[in-house]
Amino acid sequence: MQPKNEPTFRQSVDMMFNRAVAKMDLPPGLEEKIRVCNATYTVRFGVRLRGQIQTFVGYRSVHSEHMEPVKGGIRYATEVNQDEVEALAALMTYKCALVEAPFGGSKGGLCIDPRQYEEHELELITRRFAYELAKRDLIHPSQNVPAPDMGTGEREMAWIADQYARMNTTDINARACVTGKPLNAGGISGRVEATGRGVQYALREFFRDPKGLEKAGLTGKLDGKRVIIQGLGNVGYHAAKFLSEEDGCKITGIIERDGALVNEAGLNVENVREWIVANGGVTGYPDATHHAEGAAVLGAACDILIPAALEGVINLGNAAGIQAPLIIEAANGPITAGADEILREKGIVIIPDMYANAGGVTVSYFEWVKNLSHIRFGRMQRRQEEARHQLVIDELERLDRYLGDAWSMTPEFKTKYLRGADELELVRSGLDDTMRVAYQSMRDVWHERGDVEDLRTAAYLVSITKVAASYRAKGL
Repeated sequence: MQPKNEPTFRQSVDMMFNRAVAKMDLPPGLEEKIRVCNATYTVRFGVRLRGQIQTFVGYRSVHSEHMEPVKGGIRYATEVNQDEVEALAALMTYKCALVEAPFGGSKGGLCIDPRQYEEHELELITRRFAYELAKRDLIHPSQNVPAPDMGTGEREMAWIADQYARMNTTDINARACVTGKPLNAGGISGRVEATGRGVQYALREFFRDPKGLEKAGLTGKLDGKRVIIQGLGNVGYHAAKFLSEEDGCKITGIIERDGALVNEAGLNVENVREWIVANGGVTGYPDATHHAEGAAVLGAACDILIPAALEGVINLGNAAGIQAPLIIEAANGPITAGADEILREKGIVIIPDMYANAGGVTVSYFEWVKNLSHIRFGRMQRRQEEARHQLVIDELERLDRYLGDAWSMTPEFKTKYLRGADELELVRSGLDDTMRVAYQSMRDVWHERGDVEDLRTAAYLVSITKVAASYRAKGL
């Protein structure tokens, strides 16, 4: 529960924006144009369910159209409200600018608890919501492109894409109206785990930054680092899985709705995930200590804390007790503006949400491009790459025969070198490059400007500068 004097999520975003623009020389009119949300559409629609009409309330907010289409997820949650959607749309604007995805910022939400409805009921609700938005061009391949968010996934995106296609039967680019679709409905390999994978790549790039590590009081590599993760949903699960299986991190704590699991020797993420799916929570999991008050584990000792669920989980009420020297925001807005100030004063380094969870929109961008080009990535060049590599292998094998026992290729090298990159490898390569370049742009501002003390301000400065340049190019 947040303290009563805590700013709202939207106020927190505005306060962080203000902190950054105070260090810029923007004309007041342009500053205000970037700050404000362009438009928010509120829809109230009825669906006949269980013998009666039920009315639902949904939102679609467009923050900035400095680039089009605008981009942003649709979430299903009972807490959805206009302020939250507008704040998330603003974050999407800055996030897209930071990672150089050519979109403006948007966001949508439906006030609903999806767990209370059967699948066929959710389909009816989703299709009607999509219809209400699409007929106002708030779902459109060249104007507004949604994606999954909390409470939604591939299934809902497939329904939305199909609904749009039914309404626009001659639009050859209809599949590009939404991203995060299943592969068999125009999706792209690697999209489901993209946000979690982006968190992993963000941490890898941070650990390549000696000055950043020094500021966080950390040394060495990711291997062996103790990680506490709050929220084992899609983002948290994949981030924890990749960090533990590929980078050697120890997941010492997992916080969920019904408490937290702690094991200093490291938790098996896959086993915990299977337990949650089977039992609805972490209670009763056998290979860890269960804490009924999960939020208290946010303050446990670790090297990296990953809030990966809702906004505002670290606030004025608990910020002083946080011990992790490094926090990476896998969720949107998990740290309030007041808590952010406390944590910075404690010397804690925060990798901000607009960068850390940008893997989703980055791979969504790749999916949108795939849908517009109407061809799978790698289809044209993969076998040609293999043929060229085969020429090198043939020559090396000739040398191998000539030199005899003095030199030979390992079978592993031959197998790996011969294989051309498929779509998944290309997506991961593009995501890795995006996260590296975006971090480096923040890092340069963070380390080189004496008036910038944290990565969040650096991220806002980079993104706002790019948005301002786009508006100036439009003549504003």
